[in-house]
Amino acid sequence: MDENYEGEEMDNIVLLTDEDGNEVKFEFLDLVELDEEEYVVLLPVTEEGEEYEGEVVILKVEDSEDDDEESYVSVEDEETLNKVFEIFKERFKDDFDFVDEE
Repeated sequence: MDENYEGEEMDNIVLLTDEDGNEVKFEFLDLVELDEEEYVVLLPVTEEGEEYEGEVVILKVEDSEDDDEESYVSVEDEETLNKVFEIFKERFKDDFDFVDEE
């Protein structure tokens, strides 16, 4: 267990392995249901003291062959990503300062 994350804060940390086999930490922000599918909204965790000014990561939740685990897969459909992000923004509009890049 990583000693930098203790107590309740550790519950929100998800450790994922990228396509290169590197482990990456994310903070779990939300679970969004859209069209009978579930999507997780994650925020990359930076080293202590660094501010993160980037984008959240949205991944689709899929059941794996092992019933005890689920896997997260990339979402290629831009329209789906935008819909999930809009739901997330509406839920957390009072908690985060969202910046539109239009």
